[in-house]
Amino acid sequence: MTEHPREQATVSAHHPDGSVTVLRDDGVLVDASAQAVAEGGWRSLRPGQRVTLVRDTAGTVRGVLLPA
Repeated sequence: MTEHPREQATVSAHHPDGSVTVLRDDGVLVDASAQAVAEGGWRSLRPGQRVTLVRDTAGTVRGVLLPA
């Protein structure tokens, strides 16, 4: 699967199902699934935490990684 360039973001909200809402550096809010969070190896994320997003060619967040 081809990936888009990685994007920097800040966690805005952590949801009970393990998913998160993040605020990209360009000001756009993006949702990431619990699976994308788990892909990054996180046990939990907190609001204000910096992360790197990995998206596929369709624009879906496939991974929430440590900030680069």
